[in-house]
Amino acid sequence: MAQDKATTPPSTDADNAAPEVNPPPVDDLPGDPDNPQAASQAPADDDITEEPELDLLRQALVTAEERADKNQDAMLRTQAEMENLRKRQRRELENAHKFALDKIAMELLPVCDTLELGVAAASAEEADVAKILEGSELTLKMLGQALEKFNIVEVNPLGGKFDPELHQAISTQEGTDHDANTVINVLQKGYTLNERLLRPAMVIIAK
Repeated sequence: MAQDKATTPPSTDADNAAPEVNPPPVDDLPGDPDNPQAASQAPADDDITEEPELDLLRQALVTAEERADKNQDAMLRTQAEMENLRKRQRRELENAHKFALDKIAMELLPVCDTLELGVAAASAEEADVAKILEGSELTLKMLGQALEKFNIVEVNPLGGKFDPELHQAISTQEGTDHDANTVINVLQKGYTLNERLLRPAMVIIAK
């Protein structure tokens, strides 16, 4: 009895084809904003871009802080210099007030010395009046020269017209040969300092 052989159906092209691979779901594609898992798999382009910008900002901040420190140091030095300048000017002004008369004082000292010599000569038992007079005139001349060095000018209006800006009339006198308002006698001389009146001359004028 013949054995029945199992018959194998003939193979087809469909049987020889590679197994079909299903594509991933569209929702699982990288870069999908609606899929958190896919978003985490996307490359961090924003982080890569922000790093250089942060470095630049940090560098700019450091530079600004260094510049601020330098400006503050310069300001503090300037304030210290200004304070020292104010102190020096105040000290110089105080010294000017204290010693403003040192020059004129040095000019007056020889006058004082001459006066003392004159007094000593006049006190002698055999005082020479002519020499005393000569010494007094010399002393007076020295005093006038000292005053002129500091623009202190004598006002002696004898024989001139009365000037109320420079003279002070003590009295008037009638029956003189002078014109009215003529200074006929000077009781006390006046003085000016740099053309500004220090003391008016006390005078008697003709009426």
